[in-house]
Amino acid sequence: MFSLYWKRFRVNPLTVTGTLIVLLLVLLAFLTKKIAPYDPFQQNILARLKPPTAAHWFGTDELGRDVLSRILFGLPVSLEIGVLATVVSISIGTTLGLIAGYWRGWVDSLIMRVVDVMFCFPTLFFILMILGVVEKPSIFLVMLAIAITAWPGLTRLVRGEVLSMRERDFMLVAKGLGLSTPRILFVHLLPNVVSPVLVAATFSVGGAILLESALSFLGLGVQPPQPSWGNILTAGKDYIHIAWWLSLFPGLAILVTVLALNMLGEGLRDVLDPRLT
Repeated sequence: MFSLYWKRFRVNPLTVTGTLIVLLLVLLAFLTKKIAPYDPFQQNILARLKPPTAAHWFGTDELGRDVLSRILFGLPVSLEIGVLATVVSISIGTTLGLIAGYWRGWVDSLIMRVVDVMFCFPTLFFILMILGVVEKPSIFLVMLAIAITAWPGLTRLVRGEVLSMRERDFMLVAKGLGLSTPRILFVHLLPNVVSPVLVAATFSVGGAILLESALSFLGLGVQPPQPSWGNILTAGKDYIHIAWWLSLFPGLAILVTVLALNMLGEGLRDVLDPRLT
């Protein structure tokens, strides 16, 4: 089975391209402090709003800070928030989806009504409401707020998968052997929903990065002077007519990262699709 997946992976251009770009971004995130040409916090008023040159490849911002260095230092922040928010939301959504699909009855009804209520709130508005009650949002709080709003969709997805497997032979055998509910859920059911969960997680990371950038752009995400792609864009909008590079380069960074994650997700969906076996 692994050899079949690997064969599909190698011949799928979306998966290969997305994976290579994502691995490159992860490598850059780990090496940020070594490869960044300048201190991202160092101000130089005499060099403010300088266009891209050999000295500053992406130009400088309104305080004379190197934009390339700030984008590089914003990369691990975005990846950290995206990955941690996804891990939390995937854990909540998968667990609740397994429980709802397996137990059915009032448990299923209760969980799905909560999911319906969560879907009634616009995601960005709900996150803004959470972050608006604190004076200075931290990276952890931003991650938590994104995670809280991201699990309902996965819960519905996992529940649907479990409902389709409840009456299959392996489930009837597991119940007939008297196996405990936790063992049935996490040993027999969970491995069978890993593929859709993995694909959903890939898309979720990209979505979380977009949300973090939007929140930082609105001033409720990562707070200055800590660089993030969103707050770099916030500064760029005030100088869009005279310093186009402040908006272009962080925007491209967001575009490339989210596009690579979506390409990886689309490719994984093709590779792991059981209908192709």
